[in-house]
Amino acid sequence: MIKHSFLCMVILLVSISTAVFAQKGGPRSGYNFTTVVDLKTTPVKNQQSVGTCWDYATLSFLESELLRKGKPVYDLAELYVAKNAYFEKGLRYVQFHGKTNFSEGGQAHDVIDMIKKYGIVPEEVYTGLQYGRDFHIHAEMVAALQGILDAVNKNPNRQITPVWTKGFMRYIEAYLGDTPETFTYEGKEYTPQSFAASLDLNLNDYVELTSFQMYPFYEEVELTIPDNWMHARYYNLPIDELMEVMNNALKNGYSVCWDGDVSHNGFSHPNGLAILPTNNPEEMINAEIDKWTTLSAKDRERKMQSFESPVPEMKVDDNKRQFTFNNRQTTDDHLMHITGMLKDQNGTIYYKTKNSWGEDRNPFGGYLYMSEPFCRLQTVAIMVHKDAIPKAIRKKLGL
Repeated sequence: MIKHSFLCMVILLVSISTAVFAQKGGPRSGYNFTTVVDLKTTPVKNQQSVGTCWDYATLSFLESELLRKGKPVYDLAELYVAKNAYFEKGLRYVQFHGKTNFSEGGQAHDVIDMIKKYGIVPEEVYTGLQYGRDFHIHAEMVAALQGILDAVNKNPNRQITPVWTKGFMRYIEAYLGDTPETFTYEGKEYTPQSFAASLDLNLNDYVELTSFQMYPFYEEVELTIPDNWMHARYYNLPIDELMEVMNNALKNGYSVCWDGDVSHNGFSHPNGLAILPTNNPEEMINAEIDKWTTLSAKDRERKMQSFESPVPEMKVDDNKRQFTFNNRQTTDDHLMHITGMLKDQNGTIYYKTKNSWGEDRNPFGGYLYMSEPFCRLQTVAIMVHKDAIPKAIRKKLGL
C-alpha cells in the first residue's frame, strides 16, 4: 500500500555529515554520532512471534530498492512470501526424506525465489491472519505442518500419494489465507505475478556474499547453515572485502540486507546498539588502552555493560571469524536491513540498522547502530545489488 510521506521513515542520502546526539543520561548518552549516509526506507514493522525475520528484512530491502529507483512507497506482504516458502520447504523436506530443515527460519534468497515463482502482493491484500487473532504467531501451524510431513515421510501406504501436496497447502492457507488469483490495487487489477512484474525489479541483480576461510575465496560456495534449506550458493570474500562491499554499497545509495548473529551480549536492541566490547588490551582497537587499563575491574565491567558511551572493541580477522563459526558462537539467527552509516567521536563506523521488532521496542524507533567490529565478527551473509559491489571485487567474482 502506498503511504503518505509523513508516515515513511524516509531520509534522503546526505552528502555532508550531520551530528546525531543521544538523549542525556540514557542509552547512547555518551556517544556523539555523525551521519555519513542515511538512505530512503519504509516504516519499521513488527514480526511479532514469528521466526520469519528473513522475510521482513528482505522485503524491506526490496522496498528500499524501489525507492532508490524512484518508485513510490510500497508495503509488500511478508506473509504471502512466507506462505509459499512453507510450502516449498515442505516439498524439499519430503524429497530429502526428512533429512533437511523445516522451520520458520530462512534466508534472503528465499524471498527472491518465492517472488520469481509465485509473484508478490501488497500487505493490504494479504495479511496472513486467518486464525482469529491480529498477532502473528505460527507455532501451532508449524508444529501441525511438521506432523503432516513426518506422516508422509513414513509412507504408510508404501507409495506416497500425489495429493498430499494439495492437502499440505490447504492447511497452510487455512491459517494464512488463500492465494489471491486477482486483486485490485490503486485502481488496477493484478495477479500476484503481474504485480511483481509491475515493480520492475530485476531479481537476478541481487547476490548474496559471505566470508569464511573454510571455503575458497572469490568462488560461489554453498553456505552450510540450517536455514539455507535451498542449498543456495554465496560468493565468498575475505572479511576486509566483505566490509568494503557494505561500505561501498551504502556510500553509493544501495542498502544492504544483513544476516548474522545477535546472541552476543554486545547486542542490545533496547539500548539501540550492537558492539563488540573487550577487556583484553591485546584485542583492542580504537581505544586509549592505557587509560582503559587504569580503571578498576568493576568500573570497566560497568562501563562495558552500560551501552552509554564508547568502549574498547575487539579486533576481528578471518581467523577469528572462522573460529567463532566453527564453535557455534556465530550462527545465523537474525536478518535485518542496513540503511545507513555513522561515525562516533572516536571514528568508529556504525551501521544504521532497521530491525523488525516494532517501533516501540527501543527509544530509537526500532533502529539500532551496529559497530564495524560487531559486523566484522557477527555477519554471516549479506545481500546487495550487484552494482553495489566495487568493480575490482566484481572482477574477482566474475560478475
